[in-house]
Amino acid sequence: MLENIQQNVRELGTLLGQTIADEQGAKWIDNIEEMRLSSREISPNNPEVIKQLQQKIANATEAELLIYARAFSQFLNLANVAEQQYTTSPQGLDELDLPHPLEDLSEKLSHVSPEKFQKALDKLHIELVLTAHPTEVNRRTFIHKYNQIAQTLDQTNDASNPRINELVQQAWHTDEIRQQRPTPLNESYWGLNTIADSFWFAVPTFLKELNELSQKVTNRDLPVDYNPITMASWMAGDRDGNPFVTAKLSEQALINARLIAAKLYLEDFEQLFLELSMRKATDTLLEADTDNIGPYRCQLQSTIKLLKVSIEQLKDGETKGVLNHSEQLRAPLIACRDSLLAVGLDKIANSLVLDMIRKVNCFGISLVKLDIRQHSERHESALTEITQALNMGDFSSWDESTRQQFLIKELQNPRPLLPNETWSADTQEVLDTFALIAKQPAELFGIYIISMASKVSDILTVNLLLKAAGVSWKMPIAPLFETLDDLNNAPEVMNNLLEIDSYKTYCDKQHHVMIGYSDSSKDAGVLAATWGQYQCQEKLVEVFKAQDIVLKLFHGRGGTIGRGGGPAHAAIASQPPGTLDGGLRVTEQGETIRYKFGLPSLATRSLHLYASAILECLVTPPPAPKAQWRKLMDDMAESSCALYRSYVQTNENFVKYFRQATPEQELASLPLGSRPSKRKSDGGIESLRAIPWIFAWSQNRLVVPSWLGLGSAIEQAYQENKALMHEMLATWPYFKSRISLTEMVYTKSDDQIAALYDEALVDDDLKYMGEELRKQLSQDKKTLLNLLAQDSLLKNDQWNYNSFELRREYLAPLHLIQIEALKRLRQQPEHPDNEQLLMISMAGIATGMRNTG
Repeated sequence: MLENIQQNVRELGTLLGQTIADEQGAKWIDNIEEMRLSSREISPNNPEVIKQLQQKIANATEAELLIYARAFSQFLNLANVAEQQYTTSPQGLDELDLPHPLEDLSEKLSHVSPEKFQKALDKLHIELVLTAHPTEVNRRTFIHKYNQIAQTLDQTNDASNPRINELVQQAWHTDEIRQQRPTPLNESYWGLNTIADSFWFAVPTFLKELNELSQKVTNRDLPVDYNPITMASWMAGDRDGNPFVTAKLSEQALINARLIAAKLYLEDFEQLFLELSMRKATDTLLEADTDNIGPYRCQLQSTIKLLKVSIEQLKDGETKGVLNHSEQLRAPLIACRDSLLAVGLDKIANSLVLDMIRKVNCFGISLVKLDIRQHSERHESALTEITQALNMGDFSSWDESTRQQFLIKELQNPRPLLPNETWSADTQEVLDTFALIAKQPAELFGIYIISMASKVSDILTVNLLLKAAGVSWKMPIAPLFETLDDLNNAPEVMNNLLEIDSYKTYCDKQHHVMIGYSDSSKDAGVLAATWGQYQCQEKLVEVFKAQDIVLKLFHGRGGTIGRGGGPAHAAIASQPPGTLDGGLRVTEQGETIRYKFGLPSLATRSLHLYASAILECLVTPPPAPKAQWRKLMDDMAESSCALYRSYVQTNENFVKYFRQATPEQELASLPLGSRPSKRKSDGGIESLRAIPWIFAWSQNRLVVPSWLGLGSAIEQAYQENKALMHEMLATWPYFKSRISLTEMVYTKSDDQIAALYDEALVDDDLKYMGEELRKQLSQDKKTLLNLLAQDSLLKNDQWNYNSFELRREYLAPLHLIQIEALKRLRQQPEHPDNEQLLMISMAGIATGMRNTG
């Protein structure tokens, strides 16, 4: 860790300590420091330290433990702020020897022809889809204060600045955790504000720098309509398993999004109105200026009036007469820019005017395109009710062939499908959602995602319901293939779907397919799942090429390692060849939105990383795996899956152990997100959502979903294939990325901490399972080090190693406090102080663990 960041971390910690002392008394500085120093001494060879800390925590009142938990949690947040600010500052990038991603790409492409790079630029498209998974447990108010600290650090590079002192005080005297479960509208507001605060400024900055790269490599500017960035959202659109997301709520979310967008555009247009005071213009603009207010101002005036009217109307929930198409914004801007260029005012044309055109291209009239997601079972149930009402039979009882014949016939039938019936509440809600899509402007929506899709009829059913509702435009439909079996079958399903001529016409030469990382990992373990995802994508590329359709892959990766997340460049480079030709669409979830995009500087750098990685892979695609690599991966995936499932699916005690050793049960009752933690309230581990599943395991530091089965498979293969595995590690980005992510997971796991959860919370007859898992984890770490020829983890990544080591001594007390809170809650459920204590410890641990939280 470099001195500059250490200094900022120390000064921020000192400010926090003084704030606590001012409220609680000077003794608390000593109390907290004593606990921190004791935690630093924790090691397997020093069990006495843990006993002393446990005793101290057990003897403390809830009020005292809240002070400790808040102190350590807030310090971890401040450490993150200092690190994020440093790694995006010019000084930090220089000291860390981190090149600017686009400049680095320029050097790598020095041998590439302008034509080849131009083709890559033409294909570049990044669509970021913000999701509201409940791993962001901090309130937006709290996050805002930390963003302010980071921005002040950016400006002054001085953590002792009075403004920072004030913000630290504000944070300490603010509740970190929301007291009530957020609604989907709350989550939607949070996402919209992230865009307004960060992406709104980052996108034009990024595009200016991308334009500089284009000029350098191709000697051409990016076209004015070039739009490589799109924003989408599942917040208030994802109704899979969330009964609170209704058509009415989604409609309100769309109104809110349009209102915030209109306010942002109005501010920009009024600023531009002030700046474009020039009289030098083309004859066309001069002649149009009948009021003599200035040729450019005349072009902007009607749009400003429209935005003001739109804001007033949208505030009242009215959408008549409001801004309803992005061309209403773009046309006057293009007219101004064309005139400025024509009369030689190039600098003005390519400054704020061009920035605004690019904002309109990216953000449209609603900042984000709202995705709609629903479970395939809900569509099937609704269509079954419809066929029964029409005396056509029972759709749910038909085989796949009969379903397809019916659906294709009805899609071609011009008569309305829906009779005037009174439907069940569930069916009515499904139909209301399609009716909402039909009556709104098309550009408000992204794509329609079908959860747990597995058959051609799942996609055709949505196609038919869109038609029945009167949707006049071709809304893209994306099947989400989630389990390992569904991933394996996805290429055949998509091929059969695209063989249907009428549907092939509907999809208009391109089609989205969503790859689920969460449920496949929960189903088969991380190695079998990622290899299944890799092979699925390869085969989809072949299918779509044969069908002459552009494949637009949508990755449900999220931010956690257990869901496929990791460093953007490595993750993108590890994709199979050809999978980026249709662009990259990827979910960004929960707390990783803040870590990657929470500030304009962070968002800009994240866009740099995404774009540079995609362009590099488009110009020089990663190698296709050799036959020997495939065979070895097949064997490893099979053995890892067998071991994983022997624990998770076939061991009758596993679910009991999981729910005792982690805070999973308590997580479901805490107000951390709008969506229930299970798809079905009476379901077992199979119905548990992947996010709570991984989140709970990260809290006790066993992080089982991120490694179970993988290490044993590597060990077995390494005995017989050392040279081959070293070749894969050196030359295959997919394998290298998987091993790198696993090394990070092992670094963040802690079998000593996990054992403390078992000791305090797990029944004696179940403790053997924790012992087995920790023994397996220890063995797997040794296997990985042997493969890497290292004597310690992250030996070749000192920055990440030091970054996590800085947090270790603040994480340990939070784990011990969480264990105590769980003990007390299980003895006395629904105790408000202990619930608060548990939430703060969860937030702190997630903050410290970051991409495994």
